[in-house]
Amino acid sequence: MILLAALGFLIGCLLSAFFSGSETGFYRVSRVRLVLDGLGGDQISRSLLWLTNNPSLFVATTLIGNNVANYLTSLAIVLAAREIFSESAFLAEIMGPIIFAPIVFVYGELLPKNMFFQAPNRLLRFIGPPFLLFGLLVSPLSALLWALNRGLQTLFGESPEKVRLTLARKELRRVLQEGHDAGILVPAQKSVAHNLFELTQQTAGRFCIPETRVVRVRIGDRRSEVLRLARRHRATHFPVSEKKSNRLVGYLRVVDLHLHDAPEIVSSLLRPLLSIAHSESLVAALINIRSQQAAIAKVVDEQEQTLGLIYAEDLIDVIFGGE
Repeated sequence: MILLAALGFLIGCLLSAFFSGSETGFYRVSRVRLVLDGLGGDQISRSLLWLTNNPSLFVATTLIGNNVANYLTSLAIVLAAREIFSESAFLAEIMGPIIFAPIVFVYGELLPKNMFFQAPNRLLRFIGPPFLLFGLLVSPLSALLWALNRGLQTLFGESPEKVRLTLARKELRRVLQEGHDAGILVPAQKSVAHNLFELTQQTAGRFCIPETRVVRVRIGDRRSEVLRLARRHRATHFPVSEKKSNRLVGYLRVVDLHLHDAPEIVSSLLRPLLSIAHSESLVAALINIRSQQAAIAKVVDEQEQTLGLIYAEDLIDVIFGGE
């Protein structure tokens, strides 16, 4: 009997540590890490994300598990106390809790909670499969509590925010701030990330420069005049239009003009202008421009009418905190 009680006590402590620790880990786990792992195809992370969308189901599972652990531990303590103090029932009732309560508190509650508090992501991944398996075994009981909670949410009109496989901008900013405070990110890196978030809220149509405000050159313009214009405006690129129709046909790199001896601008010196939809985000526009190794792009509307020009240098200056 004493061996059976010792075995029950050990299993009860392990279960108590398992569910107490997992509860702390669940509330401490990094949502960003879960999202990234879930996007990478990790099924455990996806399951944990699903539980974050249904916290009442998780709480119900841990409550059932803790109750099972506490019942098993209490039964084992009672059986062991009766065997050890068989001559006095009163002494068994007093000494049992005094002897075993510190062990249950330290190894079944305090230690696992502290471990999961320190390393929630790693430990939750380790205990994830058995926890999900236990959740399936007790799903009928958990479902009742979950349904009750959903009914209360419907009745009172409260619904927790869903955690999806996306990262909220506010949360990413908090993570970057924590990284800066911890010394992982330098101020310049934090500024770049912040500016990127701001750029995602703006579209190319709002950031483009109208054609009337752009300094341009024309096919046939003299080389010396274009170089003088470049020095005056400190320009490295010029949009180029036809001489008669004034229609944009490409752009010119000033360095190409230096490398060639052509007395005037000719079509062979031009580079094509990319077309960027006015509704495209600035970050996507910059990625598109740089992937094509271009410097200037034209912003067009739904009818392919040119609304203005956008310069890669300007976007880079905004990202890195320039004007």
